Amino acid sequence: MATFVLVHGAMHGGWCWRPVRRLLAARGHEVFTPSLRGQGERRDELTREVGLSTHVDDLTSLLWYEDLGDVHLVLHSYAGVLAGPAAERARGRIASVTFLGAFVTEPGECLLDVEPPEVARRYRQLVREAGEGWYLPADSGFLEQWGITGDLRPWVGERLVRFPFRCQTEPAAYDPAPLAAVPTTYVRHTQPPLASLDLSFARAEAAGWELREIPCGHAMMLAAPEATARVLDEVAAARPE
Repeated sequence: MATFVLVHGAMHGGWCWRPVRRLLAARGHEVFTPSLRGQGERRDELTREVGLSTHVDDLTSLLWYEDLGDVHLVLHSYAGVLAGPAAERARGRIASVTFLGAFVTEPGECLLDVEPPEVARRYRQLVREAGEGWYLPADSGFLEQWGITGDLRPWVGERLVRFPFRCQTEPAAYDPAPLAAVPTTYVRHTQPPLASLDLSFARAEAAGWELREIPCGHAMMLAAPEATARVLDEVAAARPE
Protein backbone atom coordinates (compact mmCIF):
# COMPACT_ATOMS: atom_id res chain seq x y z
CA MET A 1 0.00 0.00 0.00
CA ALA A 2 1.24 3.48 -0.88
CA THR A 3 0.31 6.90 0.48
CA PHE A 4 -0.75 9.54 -2.03
CA VAL A 5 -1.33 13.25 -1.50
CA LEU A 6 -3.12 14.68 -4.55
CA VAL A 7 -3.08 18.47 -4.86
CA HIS A 8 -5.44 20.33 -7.20
CA GLY A 9 -4.74 23.29 -9.44
CA ALA A 10 -6.17 26.80 -9.70
CA MET A 11 -9.91 27.34 -9.12
CA HIS A 12 -10.42 23.69 -8.20
CA GLY A 13 -10.49 21.83 -4.88
CA GLY A 14 -10.05 18.37 -3.47
CA TRP A 15 -13.36 17.45 -5.14
CA CYS A 16 -11.71 17.12 -8.55
CA TRP A 17 -9.78 14.04 -7.42
CA ARG A 18 -12.89 12.04 -6.42
CA PRO A 19 -12.77 9.50 -9.30
CA VAL A 20 -9.01 8.96 -8.99
CA ARG A 21 -9.19 8.81 -5.19
CA ARG A 22 -11.78 6.04 -5.36
CA LEU A 23 -9.74 4.05 -7.89
CA LEU A 24 -6.53 4.32 -5.87
CA ALA A 25 -8.31 3.50 -2.61
CA ALA A 26 -9.85 0.43 -4.23
CA ARG A 27 -6.31 -0.74 -4.94
CA GLY A 28 -5.46 -0.47 -1.26
CA HIS A 29 -3.72 2.90 -1.24
CA GLU A 30 -4.17 5.64 1.35
CA VAL A 31 -5.19 8.85 -0.42
CA PHE A 32 -5.41 12.45 0.80
CA THR A 33 -7.00 15.15 -1.37
CA PRO A 34 -6.73 18.47 0.51
CA SER A 35 -8.37 21.67 -0.66
CA LEU A 36 -5.98 24.60 -0.51
CA ARG A 37 -7.04 27.72 1.35
CA GLY A 38 -9.60 29.78 -0.55
CA GLN A 39 -10.34 26.97 -2.99
CA GLY A 40 -13.05 24.30 -3.24
CA GLU A 41 -15.12 24.00 -0.10
CA ARG A 42 -12.67 26.44 1.56
CA ARG A 43 -13.70 29.24 -0.82
CA ASP A 44 -14.95 31.38 2.07
CA GLU A 45 -11.35 31.57 3.35
CA LEU A 46 -10.19 33.46 0.28
CA THR A 47 -8.57 36.83 1.12
CA ARG A 48 -6.05 39.16 -0.47
CA GLU A 49 -3.37 37.64 1.76
CA VAL A 50 -3.69 34.09 0.38
CA GLY A 51 -0.67 33.32 -1.76
CA LEU A 52 1.82 30.64 -2.69
CA SER A 53 3.35 30.55 0.81
CA THR A 54 -0.15 30.05 2.26
CA HIS A 55 -0.65 26.95 0.14
CA VAL A 56 2.81 25.61 0.97
CA ASP A 57 1.77 25.94 4.63
CA ASP A 58 -1.48 24.07 3.91
CA LEU A 59 0.34 21.19 2.25
CA THR A 60 3.23 20.81 4.67
CA SER A 61 0.90 21.15 7.66
CA LEU A 62 -1.17 18.23 6.34
CA LEU A 63 1.95 16.08 6.07
CA TRP A 64 3.02 16.98 9.60
CA TYR A 65 -0.33 16.69 11.38
CA GLU A 66 -1.16 13.38 9.69
CA ASP A 67 2.46 12.27 10.31
CA LEU A 68 2.78 11.10 6.73
CA GLY A 69 5.93 9.54 5.35
CA ASP A 70 6.90 7.90 2.05
CA VAL A 71 4.37 10.17 0.38
CA HIS A 72 3.79 10.10 -3.35
CA LEU A 73 3.03 13.76 -3.96
CA VAL A 74 0.94 14.48 -7.07
CA LEU A 75 0.64 18.10 -8.20
CA HIS A 76 -1.76 19.30 -10.88
CA SER A 77 -1.34 22.52 -12.89
CA TYR A 78 -0.69 25.50 -10.54
CA ALA A 79 0.20 23.13 -7.69
CA GLY A 80 3.47 22.32 -9.45
CA VAL A 81 4.77 25.64 -8.10
CA LEU A 82 4.49 24.15 -4.60
CA ALA A 83 6.92 21.33 -5.37
CA GLY A 84 10.25 22.95 -4.48
CA PRO A 85 9.14 24.72 -1.27
CA ALA A 86 7.20 21.64 -0.10
CA ALA A 87 10.11 19.26 -0.77
CA GLU A 88 12.39 21.52 1.26
CA ARG A 89 10.05 21.91 4.23
CA ALA A 90 8.86 18.29 4.24
CA ARG A 91 12.35 16.88 3.76
CA GLY A 92 12.36 13.13 4.40
CA ARG A 93 8.59 12.68 4.05
CA ILE A 94 8.27 12.57 0.24
CA ALA A 95 8.96 9.38 -1.73
CA SER A 96 8.22 10.80 -5.20
CA VAL A 97 6.78 13.83 -6.94
CA THR A 98 4.53 13.63 -9.98
CA PHE A 99 3.84 16.77 -12.01
CA LEU A 100 0.46 16.04 -13.56
CA GLY A 101 0.22 18.63 -16.34
CA ALA A 102 1.84 20.97 -13.83
CA PHE A 103 4.00 24.08 -13.98
CA VAL A 104 7.68 23.79 -13.17
CA THR A 105 9.29 26.85 -11.58
CA GLU A 106 12.90 27.41 -10.61
CA PRO A 107 13.90 29.20 -7.39
CA GLY A 108 12.83 32.83 -7.47
CA GLU A 109 10.24 32.38 -10.23
CA CYS A 110 6.49 32.86 -9.91
CA LEU A 111 3.73 31.20 -11.89
CA LEU A 112 3.40 34.08 -14.34
CA ASP A 113 7.13 33.84 -15.11
CA VAL A 114 6.61 30.43 -16.71
CA GLU A 115 3.40 31.28 -18.56
CA PRO A 116 3.65 32.55 -22.15
CA PRO A 117 3.86 36.38 -22.06
CA GLU A 118 0.52 36.81 -23.84
CA VAL A 119 -1.21 34.56 -21.29
CA ALA A 120 0.34 36.45 -18.38
CA ARG A 121 -0.85 39.73 -19.89
CA ARG A 122 -4.40 38.35 -20.28
CA TYR A 123 -4.47 37.19 -16.66
CA ARG A 124 -3.27 40.58 -15.43
CA GLN A 125 -6.00 42.26 -17.45
CA LEU A 126 -8.69 39.91 -16.09
CA VAL A 127 -7.56 40.57 -12.54
CA ARG A 128 -7.50 44.31 -13.09
CA GLU A 129 -10.86 44.55 -14.90
CA ALA A 130 -12.94 41.78 -13.32
CA GLY A 131 -11.08 40.66 -10.20
CA GLU A 132 -10.93 43.85 -8.11
CA GLY A 133 -7.17 43.85 -8.58
CA TRP A 134 -6.50 40.79 -6.40
CA TYR A 135 -8.12 37.64 -7.80
CA LEU A 136 -8.61 35.82 -11.09
CA PRO A 137 -12.35 35.36 -11.67
CA ALA A 138 -13.65 31.86 -12.43
CA ASP A 139 -14.54 32.70 -16.01
CA SER A 140 -16.24 30.02 -18.10
CA GLY A 141 -13.59 30.55 -20.75
CA PHE A 142 -11.22 28.43 -18.69
CA LEU A 143 -13.30 25.35 -19.49
CA GLU A 144 -12.43 25.80 -23.15
CA GLN A 145 -8.81 26.60 -22.38
CA TRP A 146 -8.43 23.43 -20.34
CA GLY A 147 -10.17 21.19 -22.88
CA ILE A 148 -13.05 20.28 -20.56
CA THR A 149 -15.85 18.89 -22.71
CA GLY A 150 -19.20 17.07 -22.64
CA ASP A 151 -20.97 16.41 -19.36
CA LEU A 152 -17.91 17.56 -17.43
CA ARG A 153 -18.38 21.18 -18.52
CA PRO A 154 -21.38 22.12 -16.36
CA TRP A 155 -20.26 19.88 -13.47
CA VAL A 156 -16.80 21.43 -13.32
CA GLY A 157 -17.95 24.92 -14.27
CA GLU A 158 -20.25 25.34 -11.30
CA ARG A 159 -17.48 24.26 -8.91
CA LEU A 160 -14.76 26.63 -10.07
CA VAL A 161 -13.91 29.43 -7.64
CA ARG A 162 -11.94 32.66 -7.70
CA PHE A 163 -8.16 32.25 -7.61
CA PRO A 164 -5.92 34.63 -5.63
CA PHE A 165 -3.63 36.62 -7.91
CA ARG A 166 -0.93 36.50 -5.25
CA CYS A 167 -0.56 32.78 -6.03
CA GLN A 168 0.42 33.76 -9.56
CA THR A 169 2.87 36.51 -8.61
CA GLU A 170 4.56 35.29 -5.40
CA PRO A 171 7.99 33.76 -6.20
CA ALA A 172 8.77 30.21 -5.17
CA ALA A 173 11.72 30.58 -2.81
CA TYR A 174 13.45 27.29 -2.07
CA ASP A 175 16.66 25.29 -2.04
CA PRO A 176 16.47 23.06 -5.16
CA ALA A 177 18.50 20.22 -3.65
CA PRO A 178 15.68 18.43 -1.73
CA LEU A 179 13.43 18.33 -4.81
CA ALA A 180 16.32 17.20 -7.03
CA ALA A 181 16.93 14.29 -4.65
CA VAL A 182 13.38 12.94 -5.04
CA PRO A 183 12.35 10.67 -7.97
CA THR A 184 10.19 12.79 -10.25
CA THR A 185 7.74 12.09 -13.07
CA TYR A 186 6.13 14.50 -15.51
CA VAL A 187 2.79 13.49 -17.05
CA ARG A 188 1.83 15.46 -20.15
CA HIS A 189 -1.67 15.59 -21.62
CA THR A 190 -1.92 15.56 -25.41
CA GLN A 191 -5.57 15.85 -26.56
CA PRO A 192 -5.46 18.79 -26.51
CA PRO A 193 -2.06 19.89 -25.17
CA LEU A 194 -1.71 23.24 -23.38
CA ALA A 195 0.87 25.64 -24.79
CA SER A 196 1.30 27.23 -21.36
CA LEU A 197 2.99 24.01 -20.22
CA ASP A 198 5.54 23.77 -23.04
CA LEU A 199 8.32 25.38 -21.00
CA SER A 200 7.56 23.19 -17.97
CA PHE A 201 7.64 20.02 -20.06
CA ALA A 202 10.91 21.11 -21.68
CA ARG A 203 12.42 21.59 -18.21
CA ALA A 204 11.24 18.15 -17.11
CA GLU A 205 12.74 16.61 -20.23
CA ALA A 206 16.05 18.44 -19.76
CA ALA A 207 16.20 17.34 -16.12
CA GLY A 208 15.88 13.68 -17.13
CA TRP A 209 12.64 13.07 -15.26
CA GLU A 210 10.47 10.10 -16.15
CA LEU A 211 8.01 11.24 -18.83
CA ARG A 212 4.50 9.91 -19.38
CA GLU A 213 1.53 10.91 -21.56
CA ILE A 214 -2.24 10.68 -21.24
CA PRO A 215 -4.35 11.39 -24.36
CA CYS A 216 -6.89 13.82 -22.90
CA GLY A 217 -7.27 17.47 -21.90
CA HIS A 218 -5.82 19.37 -18.97
CA ALA A 219 -8.20 18.01 -16.31
CA MET A 220 -6.67 14.53 -16.52
CA MET A 221 -8.08 13.36 -13.21
CA LEU A 222 -11.61 14.01 -14.49
CA ALA A 223 -11.30 13.34 -18.21
CA ALA A 224 -9.27 10.14 -17.84
CA PRO A 225 -9.44 8.95 -14.22
CA GLU A 226 -8.61 5.31 -15.01
CA ALA A 227 -5.50 6.22 -17.00
CA THR A 228 -4.47 8.76 -14.37
CA ALA A 229 -4.87 6.26 -11.51
CA ARG A 230 -2.96 3.65 -13.50
CA VAL A 231 -0.01 5.97 -14.05
CA LEU A 232 0.08 6.93 -10.37
CA ASP A 233 -0.16 3.30 -9.31
CA GLU A 234 2.79 2.50 -11.58
CA VAL A 235 4.81 5.41 -10.15
CA ALA A 236 4.27 4.07 -6.65
CA ALA A 237 5.02 0.48 -7.65
CA ALA A 238 8.33 1.56 -9.16
CA ARG A 239 9.37 3.12 -5.86
CA PRO A 240 8.44 0.68 -3.09
CA GLU A 241 8.53 1.89 0.50
